[in-house]
Amino acid sequence: MAKNQNLNSAAKAKKDKFYTQLEDVAEELRHYQDFFKGKIVLCNCDDPFESNFFQYFAIMFNALELKKLIATSYADSPIKGKEINLFPDGKTAYMVEVDALKDWNGDGREDLDDVKFAIEHGIYKTTQLEGDLHYCAGDFRSEECLELLKQADVVVTNPPFSVFREFVATLMDYRKKFLILGNKNAITYKEIFPLIMQDKFWIGFMPMSRDILFEIPEAYQKEFIAKADEGSKYRIVDGKILARASAIWFTNIEVARFREDIPLYKKYSPEEYPRYDNYDAIEVSKTAEIPCDYFGVMGVPITFLDKYDPRQFEILGMCENLDLYGLKTRTYTAKECRDRYFELFGKPGTYDLNAAGVINGKKVYQRILIRRRQ
Repeated sequence: MAKNQNLNSAAKAKKDKFYTQLEDVAEELRHYQDFFKGKIVLCNCDDPFESNFFQYFAIMFNALELKKLIATSYADSPIKGKEINLFPDGKTAYMVEVDALKDWNGDGREDLDDVKFAIEHGIYKTTQLEGDLHYCAGDFRSEECLELLKQADVVVTNPPFSVFREFVATLMDYRKKFLILGNKNAITYKEIFPLIMQDKFWIGFMPMSRDILFEIPEAYQKEFIAKADEGSKYRIVDGKILARASAIWFTNIEVARFREDIPLYKKYSPEEYPRYDNYDAIEVSKTAEIPCDYFGVMGVPITFLDKYDPRQFEILGMCENLDLYGLKTRTYTAKECRDRYFELFGKPGTYDLNAAGVINGKKVYQRILIRRRQ
């Protein structure tokens, strides 16, 4: 994932408020349109007029037959106040509630200009956010934002990747429906994968093989460009710096829960499907090549989740270091890991054999362990 190195570095530095493109939002959300009828939608990591999540729902308010749209902005947003400055004292973290879309400005159209007009003229409820003792204004964990979460039927947003675990935990605690973007690596988090395994949420419709382009805020652009190569890591479109990121949609909305059965056609053979040295399972390097006549445990790529239907397969765990799922049949000693590194590379080092499935002394890529349902 070298091409995402810069975004990952920014996330570690908490400079990870990147902006999803409207076309990517619209492409995923088109699958869920019937679900939103009569719902209160909360975009709780979104600055109105900068967030394309807010813009999508504002523009589609009538088409989706929404009950209400609520958006909250962060106090420390790098682009705060550029489009609209509601509060003269400079504290610009705020909440906006949209409860109708009409031709407020009288130009004969119902569009985002009407939303802006309604906010500026006090038609929509707009409240300055203050934060609390623990969290800054607009933080999804603050008391005032949690009160808004209680009102919402569904949360749709792109949370900062650096707090993704806590964001998901908050949604689960409040038992909210959601459709959110997260780093593909989030699948492997020990706080996230068990929830997927337990069928508490799943992957959205966008294929995991596709990367999303995020807009880099102006405040970070120079730093980002200095570390990136145009073309492979970012592109410039209409003056915007757009960076590639390995992001995917996560949701617990039932629309995306079930898939068509994966067509299985290959026959099992020990030669083509070797067994792991440290798991009682066979290696299946491509989801499309899951054998049709094998009902034991199999290790498959994480992209399997694109096609996963819990009626066809059962997820048992993952090949990982800590044996969180009790599936390891062998744990390597530190000496074995050092010896293996020297055998492979001819110099001192550690080859972490415990971090993955191992075949003939070599690690394979990250694997999910599954089993066919009879």
